[in-house]
Amino acid sequence: MNTWTEIKQAQPLAGNILTNSIEKNRLSHAYLIAGSLGTGKRSIALQLAKTILCESREGTEPCQQCLICRRINSKNHPDVYWVEPEEKGSILNRQIDELQKEFIYSGLESRKKVYVVTHAETLTVQAANRILKFLEEPSDRATAILLTKNIQSILPTIRSRCQIIDLQPLSFEQFSHELIEYGISESNIRFIYAITNDISEAKRLLEDEWFAEARKLMLQLIEIYLHRPNDAYLFIHHHWLKHFTKREEHRRGLELLLLAFKDFLYNHIGHEAALVVFQEGDERLEKARMSFSEEQLLFILQAILDAQRKITQNVHPSLVMEQLTFKIKR
Repeated sequence: MNTWTEIKQAQPLAGNILTNSIEKNRLSHAYLIAGSLGTGKRSIALQLAKTILCESREGTEPCQQCLICRRINSKNHPDVYWVEPEEKGSILNRQIDELQKEFIYSGLESRKKVYVVTHAETLTVQAANRILKFLEEPSDRATAILLTKNIQSILPTIRSRCQIIDLQPLSFEQFSHELIEYGISESNIRFIYAITNDISEAKRLLEDEWFAEARKLMLQLIEIYLHRPNDAYLFIHHHWLKHFTKREEHRRGLELLLLAFKDFLYNHIGHEAALVVFQEGDERLEKARMSFSEEQLLFILQAILDAQRKITQNVHPSLVMEQLTFKIKR
């Protein structure tokens, strides 16, 4: 999304709110842009920064061609400051200290400065309190843009000092339109849409050999749960744990299992339109219907969610998978 027109097509409400503010010269001193992966948070932040700083803007649209616009696009403009998570995936107090020092100075090439805090949900408690103080003293020369995928994790006091821009997930129609042009089948599009709303990530996953093998192993484990449940422990240790080695990979594997068991539940309750892993008529759906009751499937789905939580809490993956298998077999 490189223009406000494109942004309004993908995010009509957010695009209209921001362009109306630009037209009336009423931009806020701070924005909190919230949306899941792939909804365009960074694109909107870049477009907003270009709109504020571009000297050749026509109406609401920055020119996209001048040196200012090009340098903002490449994150190489001295008056657009980016704060990204660093150590252990968090934004630290030290980074906000550096940000506040930047505030002391006027823009190097213009009177205005723009600050973009990505993954604002990763602010440590100390950093969040520091940025709160920073937001309590707005400057007419500076615009702060905070990006988050989880608005509930942002301090209420920070939320109250920002104009909140809620982004909607891409509709399946929007998502599938681009991937169909990319040569992806509709069944694969439905599957990948259940995993990510980000078209770039979807393309990367569909071309990733590791992900293809992960999907294959998930289906093999499902077959074992359905036909040879006593073999599940051996499969986990001989195959699953050799492929899923990092914690993020374990979370991805559990996510794939969750989708498969959701399909079994959807089939159980006659909601076949929601299937994403299997297609209607697949014999594995009928086998699961005979193997698991609706109550058991709800129990298993909760067990998989608990397993994901334990992985996040650094419980050993082999223990997590063994406990999950015990719950699925019971």
